[in-house]
Amino acid sequence: MTFIYAYSRWFCALNGRAASKTAITTMSYRLRESSTFANMIRRSVQSPSTRQQIQHRTFAESKTSATKVGETAGDEAKKGIWNNVQFWATAGAIAGWGMSGAAIYDASRSGPEIISLNMTGVLILYSSLFARWAWIVQPRNSLLAACHATNVVAQSNQIKRALEYKMENGQEGQVHELVQNAGIAVATGAGCIVFGPTVQRAVVNAKIGPVSDFAASPAGPFTVHFWAPMSKWLISGASFVDFDRPTDKVSLPQYTALTLTGFFFSRYALLVTPINYMLCSVNIALFGSSFYHLARKIKADYM
Repeated sequence: MTFIYAYSRWFCALNGRAASKTAITTMSYRLRESSTFANMIRRSVQSPSTRQQIQHRTFAESKTSATKVGETAGDEAKKGIWNNVQFWATAGAIAGWGMSGAAIYDASRSGPEIISLNMTGVLILYSSLFARWAWIVQPRNSLLAACHATNVVAQSNQIKRALEYKMENGQEGQVHELVQNAGIAVATGAGCIVFGPTVQRAVVNAKIGPVSDFAASPAGPFTVHFWAPMSKWLISGASFVDFDRPTDKVSLPQYTALTLTGFFFSRYALLVTPINYMLCSVNIALFGSSFYHLARKIKADYM
């Protein structure tokens, strides 16, 4: 019984619990009741043959477990790249870093005249939302969150360069209008963040069928899962606004990164939790609109 008492103290300490006298007494009582357990311990200590049997049994169970793990790994391998969420998450994050890299490259190698204020402003909003989305989506994509945070900084520098360029060239009116619109956008966003939860509760509690269900959805209009993809529609919209933009003012690195982003995320959106069909559709549109400008640029400069 000394062994049982000592084992009880060890068990309590291993699990981080205080080795209270009551807990030890209870454990000792239960172990004492289990004659099979006590006999097994006694035999394992005294009988070499019993120890060998236990070792063989343990080895067999380990082998069975290893076989099951191998079968599970084999099933995962059979899925291939198409269903590998980590592959598409990493590829999308790398493409996202491409947008940041494109902004940094253009800032160091190209003049401010090629900067599209429409696209740059949208990219700041887009990366702000996606930095948050990548942080809370399951599985979390820290690489993607970091690249979007970097892109916010890089694009902010680009818009600063563009505004300075316009001020130097006598376009103060356009600059003031842009600043005013940006202020309205920031104020609207802040209002949505502050009052959004209150409005959501009111809509859900109103019990108005599909509308309330949509408001309560984990990817509904009161979540970043909804608005992050919506911001990508703005990127496609900015591409269409710049539909006839001269090719000498089209950034090759930027549209290469946007095209790849649309391609990779159209698949990634179908593998995350919750599945985001909005994100998939908007990335298909982003791929098409960005590829159009990329093809124009390549044709004008290299063909």
